[in-house]
Amino acid sequence: MRFPPSLLDEIRARLPLSQVVGRKVSWDKRKSQPNRGDYWACCPFHGEKSPSFHADDRKGRYHCFGCGVSGDHFTFMVEQEGVSFPEAVEQLAAEAGVRLPERNAQAERQEAKRASLHDVMEHAARFFGEQLHRPDAARARTYLRDRGLGPEILKRFRIGYAPNSRSALKEHLANAGISQEQMVEAGLLIAGPDIAVSYDRFRDRVIFPITDLRGRIIAFGGRALSADAQAKYLNSPETPLFSKGHVLFNGHTARAASRKAVPVIAVEGYIDVITCVAAGFEATVAPLGTALTENQLHLLWQMADEPVLCFDGDDAGLKAAFRALDTALPHLKPGKSLRFALLPGGQDPDDFIRAEGSRAFGATLEKATPMVEMLWLRETRTATIDTPERRAGLEQTLKNAAGTIADQSVRRFYEMAIRERMDAEFGRARNFAARGRNAAMKRGGAPGFMRPGAAEPTGPSASLLSNPMVRAGHSSRDLSLSDAVLLGALLFHPEIAEERLDVFSHMDFEGGLGRLAGGLLACLAENPDLSADGLQASLVRSGHGEALELVMGKLRRTGFKALGPDSDPVRAATIWDDAAHLRVRSGTLSNERQAAAEALGREASDASLIRLRDIQDQDNRTLHPDGGSDPEMARIVHPFKS
Repeated sequence: MRFPPSLLDEIRARLPLSQVVGRKVSWDKRKSQPNRGDYWACCPFHGEKSPSFHADDRKGRYHCFGCGVSGDHFTFMVEQEGVSFPEAVEQLAAEAGVRLPERNAQAERQEAKRASLHDVMEHAARFFGEQLHRPDAARARTYLRDRGLGPEILKRFRIGYAPNSRSALKEHLANAGISQEQMVEAGLLIAGPDIAVSYDRFRDRVIFPITDLRGRIIAFGGRALSADAQAKYLNSPETPLFSKGHVLFNGHTARAASRKAVPVIAVEGYIDVITCVAAGFEATVAPLGTALTENQLHLLWQMADEPVLCFDGDDAGLKAAFRALDTALPHLKPGKSLRFALLPGGQDPDDFIRAEGSRAFGATLEKATPMVEMLWLRETRTATIDTPERRAGLEQTLKNAAGTIADQSVRRFYEMAIRERMDAEFGRARNFAARGRNAAMKRGGAPGFMRPGAAEPTGPSASLLSNPMVRAGHSSRDLSLSDAVLLGALLFHPEIAEERLDVFSHMDFEGGLGRLAGGLLACLAENPDLSADGLQASLVRSGHGEALELVMGKLRRTGFKALGPDSDPVRAATIWDDAAHLRVRSGTLSNERQAAAEALGREASDASLIRLRDIQDQDNRTLHPDGGSDPEMARIVHPFKS
C-alpha cells in the first residue's frame, strides 16, 4: 500500500481543510467561526444562493446539507479539480510538507502505461471527431440528424465517425508517434499471428466515446451504418483501461448531475442516454451492451438510493428487467433498491421522448414500479394460479426469491410484503380473521366476542369496572416481564401477529391478561391490517385501557426499549419468538417435574429422586440463566434493552 492511513492522517492533520476548500469557495463571514474551525459557504458542487456547505477543520470533513455531497481533503481535490487520488495525495503532501514513500518500480511502469494509453485514446477521439465533418461521413451525419441530435449534443458527447477504411486510424496514430503495440493494447487495432496486416477495429461506424468516472476516454462504442455489418453495435475489447462490466456510459456526467437531486436513470443504449440527457434528464446512464452487472449496480447506488431502470415494454425489455431484478435482490440494503419504468408499445426512451415529449417521460419515471411489485409481476404475468397447489407453488417461488436477499431486515420485510400480497389476492386474510375469532372465543374474547351468557358491565364506570386487572388489584410490579413482552410486542407491532397467532392463542395468561389477549385476538380478527395505534385505541374502547397501561408500564419500568412505538418490527419479532420459546421450555419442564414428583410418590427409588432433582436443576437454569432478580426474561432482556 503506497499511501497507508497513517500517512493520509498526517497530511490531514498538517493541512486545514478550509485551506484546501477555500481555493474554490468564498466563506460566509456571518455563519463561519474560524476560531472554532467552522466554515460555511455556498456549495461548489451545486448551484445555491444561501450557504449550506459546511467544512469542519477539526474533523477534516465537509458536507453539503443541500445536495448531500461529503468527503475529506483528497475527495475534494478529486471531485473539484479532476485529479486522480494519487495526484491529490502528492499535491497535498507537498503543500503540507509530508514526505511520501518511494514508489514501487513495477507500479510506476503500470501507471505510466495506463497514462500513455489515455493519451492514445484521446488522440483517437479527436481523430473520430474530425472525421465526422468530412464529406465521406455524410451518411453518419444524416443518421444523427434523423435521431434528433444537434451540433451541441454531438459536441457534448464528442460523437465521431470511423471512416470505412482498414488503416485510416492506424496511419493517423502512427504519424503521431504511437506504436502498433499501443494501438492494439488500447483496443483500437486488430492484430495477431494469423493476421498478415493489422487493421482498424472500428470502420464505417458512428463512434461514441466511453469515459471513466473522471471523464477520461477509456473505450469506444461504434454503431454500424451498413446493414451488412456483422454487429450493429461494437464496443472496445477488455483493455488495461476498460472493463465493460465496471463502467456505465455517461457515468462521469451522471454522477455530477445526481448531486442536484435529479432522477438517476439507467437505459439500454447510447442513443437512449443521449436523447434523455438532451431532454433534461442529465443523470442517465447505460450498461455497455450487456445485462446490468453487480459492479454497475453499486455504481448506480453511489448516485441514488433508488435509481430507475427504464426498459422497453416488449418481451425483450421485460426479460432485461427480470435479469436486473435477480442481480439486485441479493444486494438490497435498507434504503437501497431499484424501481422499474416499462415504456408502452415496445418503445425505447429515444422513441418515447421524440413521440410524447420529456414531460410524459418524466411522468412515466414518477410512476416507476418498486422491486417487490416487479417480482410479483414476473411470477404471475403468465402463470395460471387457480388451485391451492399452484398458489402454494407461487408463494414458495416468491419466498425463494426473497430468500436470496442477504440483508436480514430487508429480507424479512419482503417476506411480509409477499404474505400481504398473497392475502390480498387469495383471501388468506379471511382465514387469519377466522383463526383470530376462534382463538378469541376460546380465550374469553372481548366485547363483541364474549362467551354466550357473559354479563356486560353497565353504567358510567362500566369500562373501568369490567377490567379484571383492576378488580384483582394488579400492578405493573406484579406483572411478569415475560407476559409484558409477549403482549407488548403484538400491541406495538400487530403486523407480526399472523405467523404467531397459533402459538399465542394457546398461551395461558394470569388473571385479566387472558381477557386482554382475547381482546387483542378479536380486534385482529375483525381487521388484520390494524395499525398499532388503531389496535390500542380499539382495545381501550373495549375496556382494556388499564390492562394496556399495566403492560406498557412494565416495559417502561424495566427499561425495555426494544419494544415501543418507534422500534424495529424485525427486532420485535425476534424478541417475541425468544420469549415464546422460553415460556414453552419452562412449561415443559414444569410438567415433567410434576410427573417426576408423582412417580417418586408412587415408588420412592433413587432413580425417581435423581430424575426429579435433574428436572429442578434444568428448570432453575431456564428461569435463572444469569441469577437476576427478574429471571424468566434475563436471557432476552439484556441483548435487547436498548
